[in-house]
Amino acid sequence: MSVSEPTASLEIALAHASRLLATDPALAGEQATEILKVVENHPQALLVLGASHNARGDAARAAGILAPLAVEQPRSAFVQYELGVALSRLRRREEAVDALRRAVALKPELAQAWLALADQLTAGADAAGADAAYAAYVRYSTRDPELMAAAKALCENSIPEAEALLRRHLKKAPTDVAAIRMLAEVAARLGRDEDAERLLARCLELAPSFHGARQNYALVLNRGNKGAEALAEVETLLAIEPDNPGYRNLKAVILCRIGDYAPAIDIYDDLLRQFPQHAKIWMSYGHALKTAGHQDRAIRAYRRSIELNPAFGEAYWSLANLKTFRFDGDDVDAMRRQLQRVDLDVEHRLHFEFALGKALEDAGGYEASFGHYQRGNALRLSLAPYSADENAARTRRSKNTYTREFFEQRRGSGAEAADPIFIVGLPRAGSTLIEQILSSHSAVEGTMELPEIIAMTRELRQRTDAPQTTPYHDVLADLGADELRALGESYLQRTRIHRKRGAPFFIDKMPNNFAHVGLIQLALPNARIIDARRHPLACCFSAFKQHFARGQKFSYGLDDIGRYYRDYVELMAHFDEVLPGRVHRVIYENMVDDTEAEVRRLLDYCGLPFEAQCLRFFENDRPVRTASSEQVRKPIYREGIDHWRHYEAWLGPLKRALGPVLDAYPAVPEFPKG
Repeated sequence: MSVSEPTASLEIALAHASRLLATDPALAGEQATEILKVVENHPQALLVLGASHNARGDAARAAGILAPLAVEQPRSAFVQYELGVALSRLRRREEAVDALRRAVALKPELAQAWLALADQLTAGADAAGADAAYAAYVRYSTRDPELMAAAKALCENSIPEAEALLRRHLKKAPTDVAAIRMLAEVAARLGRDEDAERLLARCLELAPSFHGARQNYALVLNRGNKGAEALAEVETLLAIEPDNPGYRNLKAVILCRIGDYAPAIDIYDDLLRQFPQHAKIWMSYGHALKTAGHQDRAIRAYRRSIELNPAFGEAYWSLANLKTFRFDGDDVDAMRRQLQRVDLDVEHRLHFEFALGKALEDAGGYEASFGHYQRGNALRLSLAPYSADENAARTRRSKNTYTREFFEQRRGSGAEAADPIFIVGLPRAGSTLIEQILSSHSAVEGTMELPEIIAMTRELRQRTDAPQTTPYHDVLADLGADELRALGESYLQRTRIHRKRGAPFFIDKMPNNFAHVGLIQLALPNARIIDARRHPLACCFSAFKQHFARGQKFSYGLDDIGRYYRDYVELMAHFDEVLPGRVHRVIYENMVDDTEAEVRRLLDYCGLPFEAQCLRFFENDRPVRTASSEQVRKPIYREGIDHWRHYEAWLGPLKRALGPVLDAYPAVPEFPKG
């Protein structure tokens, strides 16, 4: 045997023992002990043994081994790190901090040492030092193999795998801000925005200068319609980097969300002077211009986005979504060429399908148009599955909960304010027209489709041990008068940012709130509720050919949307029975046939005097965010009422799903009790 063979065998044994630390620290310690029997006081074996005791929670034995080793090996960052961990567990904080500072000085890229140092500085109330240490950890954590594996899973959209990896990692390192941020991204992708918000808040509590986490936090707050809070976070970032284009773009997005379009447009103008080749910014700019009523400029912005990226399906759909815009033959050919590509991303493809459906509809090619709408919906449904059976079960549950006796027992509960006017119903039922008419009144301000009521339902579920499965109605039923009043006051406070004019009344036009009439009645008993209703085939098919960004999963199949409309009619009929006269219904066709009479009825219900300007609603230049934004800037016209008949040959599944609701319209058929 050569002289080098024992040395090679020792190195192999040490490498094996080191690897075992992650999976079996006890066995790693045994291997290190065996090596020390052969080579007494071997530094690497002593380090493995000390680390093994640390991993098993025996800090005293670890420190007993590592403290003298640190004297003998003063240039070993790993020894200093393991000693720091042992000392911190023995509550010898100052000594632990010294050891960990030596570790990061010797090896700045040793991420876990920065994390341990940050934790000790936090415990010692050194907020600034902890923040700097967490920032250094974030900088170097990209080399952590566990986080790299989780990041890879996120990139591949393997969300369950990413979540499992991150939760396992955070069990061992609960203050790992990089992992907390990644877990927040997992939560956001799963639609658990409250979880994402909580995780990011914790992240920033630990590491205030973790700018990436703060940017994510602003995004999540904005998505949760917490515009003021989101804006504050972005302003904090801009105070540090005023020229950062990402932060400025996010500020513009938030300003649009809270209805401040003029400063948002100014930001986009400036960004596009710096980045004139950025297709997505041109599209966002177009959205802001469209909502603010600058249609010609919006069209130019969308066109510029398409010039820069001809495969950008969403830009084509944005043009189609203007409703009054018409594509030309070159546009149609360009869209068809894109759809022939086998490498076209599914999101772009579905946008092209909807846009081409609209282009062919305008040209009178209804059969081909329907084919494109159907394919676009099928793609969308594959990305956002929906269960009509679950929705029907929710309807039955609501009917069983919200009885006449239920409301009688809670009479007098809720906030007294009468400020909100809720417009509910299905999308594409004429709610934007009603909003435009009402917001033309001097006492009423239009806002947007506010998500506060839906956010409140999620927050109510969070009060339970099983928020994913517990109906919020069960939580609501247990609330007392003070708690119901607090719910109403919270809604009023959270919507205040959208009220720019100081008018006594404001409109919340979220159509899905029809499912939450019970909550509105309990929290805001003096609010007005208007149900916008349109012919089932006209309304449902209009929703079918509309690509909604989010929140309307029922609209991607003719059977699903027909059953959803039927459930909606059934639930509203129930509220008409248990809360007689509470909801005012506007039949769209009646509004078109005799606008003045319907407007007077509407204003009477709202307790408002008649104002002639409400009949000239199309002169109202307020921002309008919905798909009908350009249509409500024109006088009412009858041509659209029966437009669905061009597609009647393909609407059999929709008719069957609607059943007696279609036959009875505008009356309502009998529904089973409970």
